[in-house]
Amino acid sequence: MILAKELLKICEGNGISLFTGVPDSTLAGFTDVLAVEHGEDGYHVVVHNEGAAVALAGGHFLAVRKPALVYMQNSGLGNAVNPITSLTSPEVYDIPVIYLIGWRGEPGGRDEPQHVHQGRITPQLTDLLGIDTLIVDENTTLEECRQIISGAVGQCRSAALLVKRGALVSGLSRAPADLDGMSREEAAGIILDACGQDDTIVSTTGKLSREIFERRTNRGESHQQDFLTVGSMGHAAMIALGIARQVKERRVWCLDGDGAVIMHMGVFATLGAYGTDNLVHVIMNNQAYESVGSVATAADRVDFCRTAEACSYRRVFRVDSPDGLRQAMADIQKQQGLTLLEVCVNTVSRKNLGRPTASTYENKAAFMDFLQNLGDAKDFSSR
Repeated sequence: MILAKELLKICEGNGISLFTGVPDSTLAGFTDVLAVEHGEDGYHVVVHNEGAAVALAGGHFLAVRKPALVYMQNSGLGNAVNPITSLTSPEVYDIPVIYLIGWRGEPGGRDEPQHVHQGRITPQLTDLLGIDTLIVDENTTLEECRQIISGAVGQCRSAALLVKRGALVSGLSRAPADLDGMSREEAAGIILDACGQDDTIVSTTGKLSREIFERRTNRGESHQQDFLTVGSMGHAAMIALGIARQVKERRVWCLDGDGAVIMHMGVFATLGAYGTDNLVHVIMNNQAYESVGSVATAADRVDFCRTAEACSYRRVFRVDSPDGLRQAMADIQKQQGLTLLEVCVNTVSRKNLGRPTASTYENKAAFMDFLQNLGDAKDFSSR
């Protein structure tokens, strides 16, 4: 087991002065330590997606001739492949980067379905990308980490620590959750209460989808009108758009998160250009990646409503209370038009929150059957 503070010392001892990436629950101990050691000094930058972190590391190296450390969940390698192969590659600009990668879905372990394929191919992927990789488990020593980092920095090449769950810990106490305002689960319940029985819901990855599933179960309701996006962070709104453009006679609700939206903010422009009158884009904004450790997003500096207006959304709402949310839901139901609803929530989530008992295949099949029963909806089963 590696203490995150000791790993940070090794990095700093090798001249690494920028730590950047997208949070991951496997690496929460490391980001906790970064928040304490470099929370205010600019050495730690939480970016909008993993590819951007690689590019930021590239610019940093050009300026100081020292590599940066980029952290991510292994699912984020998909976002990072382009700059790794076309910017930092030895065949292009030859810019070294030290990667800290949380390994979800490792073979032989139990994990969520969205991590299984990526987990299986992760070691082969880092090898294909030409990144020397050390697998870090509970038996890995700090000296082994020191050797791969020091060797990579000294030889000006990229290297990665691929971290298994439980192998990296902070040794710190986690900060208490923000208790002000309503919880995301409470907000989701109010939205479900106000939605019609024929409305369609697409929810983003993370605890929000789990909360929706459990809320439906506790109320004895069917899950068929909900598409629970268990992976593909930042893409729920585009899934919702694909549905809304084909099922125009029903309202489609996309329940998104601030971190997910920030990851791919170009979605505002695309929805503004191609969005339909039956689409409502809801952002649950707690200003944190709460599902993977509550590291702060940049949402406290983003005006989602003005951004949506600038991108041609027809209506925008911002609420921060249960009563305000109920009123906004009533107003939204009265009219058509591409709509943004920003819901300000706290970072509280239940420790006993369950996970969907239905498989992703069952969710997809039931949801597609639901869509096919909506009048003139197209036949999605042939696609």
